[in-house]
Amino acid sequence: MNSSEISRMAILEIEKRRLAAENQALNRKAEITAKLPQLAEIERALTQTASELTKAIISGKGGSSAEFAKIRNNSLQAQEMIRKILVSNGYPEDYLETKYICPDCADTGFTENGRCKCFKALIKEISAKELNRTANMPYADFEHFRPDYYSGVVIDGVDCHEKMSQTLNFCIQYAANFSPISESILMIGRTGTGKTHLSLSIAKRVMEMGYTVVYGSVVNFLASIEKEHFGRATDDSDTMSILLDCDLLILDDLGSEHHTAFYESTLYNIINSRINMGKPVIISCNLSGEELSAVYNERIVSRLTCTYTILPFYGKDIRQQKMLEKGNYR
Repeated sequence: MNSSEISRMAILEIEKRRLAAENQALNRKAEITAKLPQLAEIERALTQTASELTKAIISGKGGSSAEFAKIRNNSLQAQEMIRKILVSNGYPEDYLETKYICPDCADTGFTENGRCKCFKALIKEISAKELNRTANMPYADFEHFRPDYYSGVVIDGVDCHEKMSQTLNFCIQYAANFSPISESILMIGRTGTGKTHLSLSIAKRVMEMGYTVVYGSVVNFLASIEKEHFGRATDDSDTMSILLDCDLLILDDLGSEHHTAFYESTLYNIINSRINMGKPVIISCNLSGEELSAVYNERIVSRLTCTYTILPFYGKDIRQQKMLEKGNYR
């Protein structure tokens, strides 16, 4: 889905909101007219007053300040009378007003300064969902993470079942207590030990709490940013903006990308910018600490090892076992 399609989706959503708000207002007006017919006469008088004021302004004739003041005063009195009648009959005084989701633009997507902030937020929300579209969210949850798959596995003297049970509990608590200023996490371990599954489980829970989450592989994100940077993209997407703006960014499979100067500087920019903004990132990586230091420059390694919580994953590659069960651990 390119940016034009995303914009169309946002426009349709804004239009849907506006029509819903206006239909609700019409339904409330019909209800009040039926229950309180005296308001209908006041409404007609108010409409007539507004019409007279508009004609006077447009024509420029007979529009002395005294006449304008009289028309305006009549209008204010009628509005006040309507509010009092509503309240005396158990309704809120603003019951007949149209309740738009965004009062700044009245659900049009535009203000006098251009695109409304609600429209921009909707664009980012739709874009984030599009980036997450390929993630296997339905099957990635904490309930499907099975520590018993690690039972009896001891590697370098480490009881993998015990350690992975602790890791699961850590991730559950992290998701439950998540905020846009939560700590960042670096998940390190061999392929097939559950890093992607638990990071997606966190993503799913955090999204259910109403936060924006962007999940994807480092390879795909860097490739998209490169195309946009060098003008080879087929649309005007802004992947970097989406990665920096979301509440939680999850970068999967760090170390699988090609190592170019552009990729390394871009990766550093993402990591460093979110640190400076105090925004959390979860990164999964199949590299060991030594391999990480050998592959990336000191600036990247320093920020990952000094500002991220290191979460080791233990165990053997259990992907083949997981394919036999519901869920896809990676």
